[in-house]
Amino acid sequence: MSDPVYDDLKQLGHPVTPPATPEAAVIETVRNPQAGLAYLVRFTCPEFTALCPLTGQPDFAHLVIDYVPGDWLVESKSLKLYLGSFRNHGAFHEDCTIAIGKRLVALQNRLASEVARWWR
Repeated sequence: MSDPVYDDLKQLGHPVTPPATPEAAVIETVRNPQAGLAYLVRFTCPEFTALCPLTGQPDFAHLVIDYVPGDWLVESKSLKLYLGSFRNHGAFHEDCTIAIGKRLVALQNRLASEVARWWR
């Protein structure tokens, strides 16, 4: 990865130990090379699993995450590692989807406020 836009990435292109918990996972971002163009990004995770909090058995789901990026893109390897961190997390997958959505919205809001400060 010789492009300096990728210099701050700690996971893509590097061996990484999967995070033990969703809270420990780091979701990285990269500048959107098509910023200013409205388009849809779709990320699918056909084998999402969490642990049922009652039985401890795997709770399976097929996740589809759609978003329209602004100045930043969610780096997909870090997103995959984040989703994989739910594998040993005790929660119903329906609750996990809400947590994932909240985390991605919080990331987007943080990035938007950073961009706004940068442009001041």
